[in-house]
Amino acid sequence: MKTITLPDEMNLEKSQHVHVVDYSSSKDVSKQQIILNQNIISFLIEGTKEVIFDTTELSITPSKFIIMRSGNCLMTEKRISETSGYKSILLFFSNEMVYNFIRKMDSEKSESISPKSVYAFDYDDFLKRFVESLTDISKLSKTVQSKLLEVKFEEIMLYLTAQYGTDFLYSLTANSDDASQKFIRTIENSHLSKLTLKELAFLCNMSVSTFKREFEKHYSESPMKWFQNKRLEYARYLLSQEKSPSEVYFEAGYENLSSFSQAYKTKYGVTPKRHKMI
Repeated sequence: MKTITLPDEMNLEKSQHVHVVDYSSSKDVSKQQIILNQNIISFLIEGTKEVIFDTTELSITPSKFIIMRSGNCLMTEKRISETSGYKSILLFFSNEMVYNFIRKMDSEKSESISPKSVYAFDYDDFLKRFVESLTDISKLSKTVQSKLLEVKFEEIMLYLTAQYGTDFLYSLTANSDDASQKFIRTIENSHLSKLTLKELAFLCNMSVSTFKREFEKHYSESPMKWFQNKRLEYARYLLSQEKSPSEVYFEAGYENLSSFSQAYKTKYGVTPKRHKMI
């Protein structure tokens, strides 16, 4: 699957710091590899959306919208039905716009902030009207858009910080230069996911071969063995909570009961069913 770089591949004016795109699609996409070169607010209108970043995984319906920081992510977009479409209004904005807004606000960063790559918020009447105004702006000339969108950016940021605080705002510009810490966070947050090595490597901004070398440096074993052990340990915990093997295997990341039972017996010496009887 081709990696898509946004907003670069949308043929937008590169000198602008804020862009609006009225986006629609008649096709579903699953775990599309996306490189975001700008931050983005994705106002979902129709369909469902799922995004996976290094430390966060979120799924939303049209009752919510999301704010994502720049970086690598996996994106899934689906229609509700075969006859419906997928639609969202995208507001791209640079870090420079965020820094300028923070300076104007003159607020202090919370010491307890734990930066995330993506945040989800609920719509309300104000936000619905805001999205409608963005749709209207997207139809205007590029010159007019450029001037209006900088004002609209400040409007939405003032409203969201008043409603939800500033943690999401500072997360957009949080220092993520420590590659080792980012790598470890990605692994620890994905150990029960069904992401492939290629997808995990992409989230870490690495080739698969580099990812494997880095993994063995940190964990002293291969990714396949480490992830399997983590899933089996979790499965053992679930079995101890009175769950049956047929309830556990999928939750532990296995595609079928047979492969789960075989892996479980290899690690623990008994089958999951036998484990329940001990």
